Amino acid sequence: MKRFEGRVALVTGGGSGIGRATAERLAAEGAAVMIANRSEEAGRDVVAAIGAAGGTARFAAVDVADEASVLEMFDALGAAFGPELHVLVNSAGTVATTTTPDTSLEEWERVFAVNARGTFLCCKYGIGRMRPPHASIVNVGSVAGMVGVPNRAAYCASKGAVIAFSRAMAIDHVSEGIRVNCVCPGTIDSPWIERLVEDGASREDLVARQPIGRLGTPAEVSEAVLYLASDQAGFSTGSSLVVDGGMTAG
Repeated sequence: MKRFEGRVALVTGGGSGIGRATAERLAAEGAAVMIANRSEEAGRDVVAAIGAAGGTARFAAVDVADEASVLEMFDALGAAFGPELHVLVNSAGTVATTTTPDTSLEEWERVFAVNARGTFLCCKYGIGRMRPPHASIVNVGSVAGMVGVPNRAAYCASKGAVIAFSRAMAIDHVSEGIRVNCVCPGTIDSPWIERLVEDGASREDLVARQPIGRLGTPAEVSEAVLYLASDQAGFSTGSSLVVDGGMTAG
C-alpha cells in the first residue's frame, strides 16, 4: 500500500519548485492533492501532470497573505475532497535580496506577509480540519532562518519566525495527535535561483558556497517533506530537518 493512500493533502506554493515536487510525490504515493498557488497557469499545469501520471489533484487559487483568500482555498478543498485534511504543506514563499538599510518597509512587510503570515493563516484555518492519527503539518523554513545569509535580512527574519512558530505549534497540538515539523532547505535549484541570477547573483558563486559542490534539487527536499508527513516520522514533532548540502555544518 502507498504511504498516503486515502489521505488528503494541501500544498501551498504547489505550482513550482519545492511545492510542485512535493505535490507530485504526494500524489504518486496515493494522496489526493490540492495544489494551491497564486498563478493559475502554473497550478493547473501541475494538476494536469499529476493526472497524466495517474494521480488525483485539484487546483485552488490563493494568496496566502490574504485571510479571505485562504478561507476560499479551504472552501475549495472541502468541495473537492470533503472536510478532512491529513497533510498540510506550507511551501508558498518569497524572498527579498537586500540588506537592512536597503529594505523598504513595504518590502519587509511583503516578505513577512507571505512567509510568516501566510504560514500562520494556513495553519490557523487548516488545523481544525486535520484528522489524527495521520495528521501532519510540514512548514517549509530555510537554513536562512538558522544562520545569517548576506543580503537576505527580511528573508532570514521571516524564516526564523516560521521555524519558531512550528515549534510552538508542535507543543500546542501534540495532545490532539497533530504533528508539526519544519523542513529547512539550503540553496535549491528552483525558480528562485533564476530570480537571484537576474538580480545579479552568479550561479557559479552560489554553487561554490555549497560544501557538497552543487545546488540541491526540489525533489531532494520533497523527500524530506514526505518523510516528516508520513507515519514513518510518527515520533517527530517540533523538529527542523535541514536539507542543505552542508551549509550549516561549518
